[in-house]
Amino acid sequence: MFEVRYTDLAARIGRLETPHGAVETPAFVPVVHPVKQTIAPQFLKKMGFDLVITNAYITLKQYGDEARKRGIHDIIGFDGAVMTDSGGYQVLEYGSVEVEPADMAQFEKDIKSDIPIPLDKPTGYGLPYELAKEYVGTTLANCDTTLRTVGKTDAIWIGPVQGAEHFDLVEHSARALDDMGFQMMALGSPVELMEAYEFATLARMIAHAKKAIPAKPVHLFGAGHPLTIPLAIALGCDTFDSASYMLYAKDDRYMHANGTVRLGELAYLPCQCAVCASYTASELRSLDRDRRMVEVARHNLHVLKAEVDATKQAIMDGRLWEYVMQKARAHPKLMEAVQLFANDEFGYLAEGTPAFKEKAIFFFDAIDQHRPEARRYRKLVSEFASRKKSLVLFPEGEIHPFYSTRGFREIAKKFPGAQIATYNPFLGIIPAEISDVFPASHNVTARAERDVADYPTFVESLTGFVANNGFSDIVAVADPFMKQAIAEAKLKARVEDYSDHVIERL
Repeated sequence: MFEVRYTDLAARIGRLETPHGAVETPAFVPVVHPVKQTIAPQFLKKMGFDLVITNAYITLKQYGDEARKRGIHDIIGFDGAVMTDSGGYQVLEYGSVEVEPADMAQFEKDIKSDIPIPLDKPTGYGLPYELAKEYVGTTLANCDTTLRTVGKTDAIWIGPVQGAEHFDLVEHSARALDDMGFQMMALGSPVELMEAYEFATLARMIAHAKKAIPAKPVHLFGAGHPLTIPLAIALGCDTFDSASYMLYAKDDRYMHANGTVRLGELAYLPCQCAVCASYTASELRSLDRDRRMVEVARHNLHVLKAEVDATKQAIMDGRLWEYVMQKARAHPKLMEAVQLFANDEFGYLAEGTPAFKEKAIFFFDAIDQHRPEARRYRKLVSEFASRKKSLVLFPEGEIHPFYSTRGFREIAKKFPGAQIATYNPFLGIIPAEISDVFPASHNVTARAERDVADYPTFVESLTGFVANNGFSDIVAVADPFMKQAIAEAKLKARVEDYSDHVIERL
């Protein structure tokens, strides 16, 4: 049903098999209204969207038995895969819907939805814990009723995970749905978080869901902002839906790679999609309202698809960490979210990160010490056993591996029998013997003055390496960063300032 082809961090390029064809993930899933379709679904298909989502509850109210006879694909005019929401959004907005969970489930089965969602009770954001717990219980009961009603089916039934900022409820909900046998999960109630730019809470919510359901495909409701897409994918979301492309267009909001801008604020159109290549900013603004809305919506769809494709390419290139960090600098609230990657609850990002990559990884600033490749290397060093009594430390240069450099050869000649190691603020101590192991062998570090207080992992690596191996004598060719680290670690060492001819002075 779901085949994973490539991974980086928790992101997966995969293939989701549905009754109406395969869908490559990650995938943005445009919302299609079952009655009012400003953008024709077949236009979406031509753009490359193989999966759309529509509202089964509205379909039931508007079409009833006709929908059962024709099927949802004919109703909306789309021959690809169709996901159906059973009315959860209406419950969130209005408090309830006039249909029972079993009846809704049977209707979704009858209209041949490829990826149906049971009628859930969204917790929303800001709900008191006890009430959120009650809503989670209602959703789980509805899901159990749904599965008993529909029986065996070819459709991929989605388990809606609720709990929002109450992370223990998120985990409980995900595990319970997994135990019921749902093949795919959906993380509910993030829309209000994203509207408030609470990306940090959203990131933690995804992390706790993934902790409970690491392998199954995950859908994220309401993620239709260019900034949320790389973050959501990196954290392990495979599909995400939104009507943002149209909602923003109705409000004259023009999407770009780092967010949105009012159409009236643009002197130029920073895009070369079919829409933007056909108009100047002034010409686009001068269109009548309905035509302008359609054109901006089409542009917005282009931006969303381009963002998904750019993120996929970053996965293929082994550059997803760099890409997410680049995007994070577009908004302080997003940077808050990625700073959380330093915490243990995001340790699962290492599981999909390849042990070796063809391209060098980049180190820019302090957050990069927490990327999975650096964590993995420091762990390797923590298990490294040296039988030598003395230690010589030398700054990392631009040539890798360290043991292939002239500096290493000169130090080895001057200190026969010593453990020789280089060091890097992001990787910590790099013993010469394993300096050919990725990423010590293949990284590029930005040259900058650094404060050791921002690099606690380096001090931990230094003190651990010395303590684990019991060196009686330490000689450190130290740049200003290493001097700070030695002082912070309270190590007894002979310290020599780094210079071009320092080895001659040793």
